[in-house]
Amino acid sequence: MSEMVGEIITLMLMAAALGMDAFSVGLGMGMYKLRLRKIFEIGIVIGIFHVLMPLAGMTAGRFLSEQFGALASFIGGLLLILLGMQMIWSSLKDDDEKVITPVGFGLLFFALSVSLDSFSVGLTLGIYGAKTVLVLICFGVMATVLTWAGLLLGKKVRSWLGAYSEALGGAILLAFGIKLMAVFL
Repeated sequence: MSEMVGEIITLMLMAAALGMDAFSVGLGMGMYKLRLRKIFEIGIVIGIFHVLMPLAGMTAGRFLSEQFGALASFIGGLLLILLGMQMIWSSLKDDDEKVITPVGFGLLFFALSVSLDSFSVGLTLGIYGAKTVLVLICFGVMATVLTWAGLLLGKKVRSWLGAYSEALGGAILLAFGIKLMAVFL
């Protein structure tokens, strides 16, 4: 029993670490004008991606090498840099048209960008034979909760900063993407 509790605590800590990028992206996305229903939806979609990506990683973990984990971090960083630059650019434009918004394909793009690192962790957990259902529950719940927290905090900051909030959100995404890419530069 204590072995199971130890594994749950370990997985929750790992899920919290992986979910921090969802929190950061949620903070940036919260700078958009979002209703509470959309915030709920975004959290659920990102949580689902944090279940699907480690599941795919755990499934592939027996077949792929450790090199793929570095590639996933690189792609995730690149996506966040592009999203951040787009948000900053669109905040400088006079019109309200956005290239990428957290709706439809844009939401899937956001969710993919923050869940790629979960894929690489899933690879490792698959190699070590972690309990799949436990991993998926921990990762999905933590990512969803942290995304909601980031979105709600971002929404609050948006009300304080007004027009500059979207540029700040873009800067957060850009900085986080650069941090992920710094390993490769």
